[in-house]
This record gives sequence, structure tokens and C-alpha cells, in this order.
Amino acid sequence: MNQEDYASEDAYEADPGSAEDAEATRRDAGETESSRASRGWWDRNADEYQSEHGAFLGDDRFVWGPEGLDEAEAALLGPAGSLKDKDVLEIGAGAAQCSRWLAAQGARPVALDLSHRQLQHALRIGGGDVPGPRLVEADAGRLPFRDGSFDLACSAYGAVPFVADPVNVMREVHRVLRPGGRWVFSVTHPIRWAFPDEPGPEGLSVAASYFDRTPYVEQDEQGRAVYVEHHRTLGDRVRDVVAGGFRLVDLVEPEWPEWNSQEWGGWSPLRGNLIPGTAIFVCERA
Repeated sequence: MNQEDYASEDAYEADPGSAEDAEATRRDAGETESSRASRGWWDRNADEYQSEHGAFLGDDRFVWGPEGLDEAEAALLGPAGSLKDKDVLEIGAGAAQCSRWLAAQGARPVALDLSHRQLQHALRIGGGDVPGPRLVEADAGRLPFRDGSFDLACSAYGAVPFVADPVNVMREVHRVLRPGGRWVFSVTHPIRWAFPDEPGPEGLSVAASYFDRTPYVEQDEQGRAVYVEHHRTLGDRVRDVVAGGFRLVDLVEPEWPEWNSQEWGGWSPLRGNLIPGTAIFVCERA
């Protein structure tokens, strides 16, 4: 891996585009447009995101989603004691909070993200009392690693919901994992797409077809996408995993815990006690 693959403090230049007046629509969005939109959106919004959610995410905590399911308790990657000396790839790492937790367990994590600004926040937080994860700025669909480089791979709401070709991502993860390697990723639960993205009572009535796979797009005045999210049904996600060469070991739908009183977008205790908000796919490489 070359030094230029790593984020640097002085390389960031803000995207001059503005998404303040973006129009929300449902339309097709291909791989290139989706990738460009995700990079720009996260570079523009990383500061606000970390400011708003940083306290919940922590600096070195591995949280699978807004419900607050913690890897320290869930052990979806394996018992914490088994992570020592493992090479782990985190995809869509953001500020690398999950990778920092992995490093504290003795693993050798690599935190990959499309957004340079998110990785700058990873640099800002640092490694604490243990060496921090290696940081790599790259697209999940074109992983810059040799075949069989990692024992484990993970992604907590990173990359997978935002890519137009999820099977390609699955195949790339399969390529860089060693035989028997585990791949665990979380996404918005597909059933959520049938409901308005509202945390209150107005978000409890079905408003759209669960089977409509048309991407959600926010676009500027010129019609250029500034945010894209892709919907896949639960069956689609399972087929994507299998097409990528994996065996599905478990599908986890976290329940909303009593201690969590926060609202995060459309996630809330009200909705979380009635419908699932997150789906976590636990997969193994053949």
C-alpha cells in the first residue's frame, strides 16, 4: 500500500458544490454518479455528522447502528479475544471509531473510506493509548489491496447502502478476504423504505411500495446528484451476498433497547419498538 493511499491533514479541499437547495426525488443513479455524490456529501457533511453523533458513537466504540448494538456484546465478528493479531478491513469507516475499538482488542485494522474529510476526523481523534488504525481513502468497489489480505471485514452502515452495484462490493470483499474469513455489514433495514423517514407517529404508516427499487436521490438545480441511497429488499440483499461468493451465517435485526432514548433521523424509540431499523448480515467466505 502506497503512502498516497493514506489521508493527510493538508490534502483536503472542500467541494464547492452546495446541497442546501437539493431536490429529493426517486430516479435511476449509476455507479459513477452514486460514488461521486457520496464522496461530495460526506466531505461536506462530515463535520456536522461527527459533531451531532460523535458522542453516541464514541472515539473507540464499535456500534452497528442507531439502536446502539455494541460489538463488544454482540460478538458478530467473533469473541473479542479471538480478534488479537487479526487483519481487519473496515469499509466506510468514517472517523474509524469501529477500527479504533478493534485495535484495542489487539487486531490490525485498516479503516477505508471514500470521504477525505471523514478520514481527517479519524486523524483528529487519533489512536489514544494504542496504535491507531491505518487509514485508506478509496472506493469500496475498487479495494486497493492484494487478494487474501484480511482475516475479517466489517462495515457499520458504510458504503453498502450507497453503491449502485452491491454485488461488485461483495466480490471485492471476497477477493481480499482469506478463506473462511468473516464479512459482517449493517444497512438500513429494507422494510424502512416503505415508511416515511420520520421518528414520530407520522412515520408509522406505509407510504411507498417496499418493492420499488428506484434509488432515493437528492439533486441540485442542474439535476446532478448530491446524495444517493439505493434500496434493496431483504431477498435482494441475501442474493447479493450469495452472488458475491459468501455463505450467510446470520441475519440480525436489533431490537430497540430501553436505555436508548435518542432520535436519529427516522430512528426513534417509538418506531424502534414496532419495526426494525437495521439489518446486519453475518457472512463467511467459502
